[in-house]
Amino acid sequence: MEQPVLHVHQELIDRCRQHDRRAYYDVYKLYSRSMYNTALRFTREEEAAQDVMQEAFISAFENLNTYRGDSAFGAWLKRIVINKAITYLGKRKMERLPEDERWDVKEEEPVDIFEGFPFTVEKVRKAIYDLPDGYRSVLSLYLLEGYDHSEIAEIMGITESTSKSQFNRSKKKLKELLEGKVSSK
Repeated sequence: MEQPVLHVHQELIDRCRQHDRRAYYDVYKLYSRSMYNTALRFTREEEAAQDVMQEAFISAFENLNTYRGDSAFGAWLKRIVINKAITYLGKRKMERLPEDERWDVKEEEPVDIFEGFPFTVEKVRKAIYDLPDGYRSVLSLYLLEGYDHSEIAEIMGITESTSKSQFNRSKKKLKELLEGKVSSK
């Protein structure tokens, strides 16, 4: 018989379910920094990231009964943050391409992108920050958050083909930004 998965902060989550204010605060302290950083990667604005993070915590606390424990609490919370960030970007009229075959870009063969990598972490971070919202979102979801293209398509309300296309375009644009071939905006 399978044993239930025990989560590191299960006792704290159980106290939150009982509306323990101290437990809410402790969960917030444990996860707020990483959730803020996730939100900031999507919004590129400190104030917006703060708002997205706050909305995500409120939503998580209000919907704790939907957390089934089949994944880590942090992963569940991060999914809420990402969804709130995507909603925020949608309200900001995220740049999207028409969804038809002429916009599809053939996937490139995988290569070791770090071989002889000449850029600093800060330069890469700034280049990602300077990507258009749609490109940055797909790139972040795929490379930084670990989602596959079908999950990204579902999260962002686009086709899997569009996700792949925007990912390939984001890599090309990121390379141009890093090599200084285009202006940052």
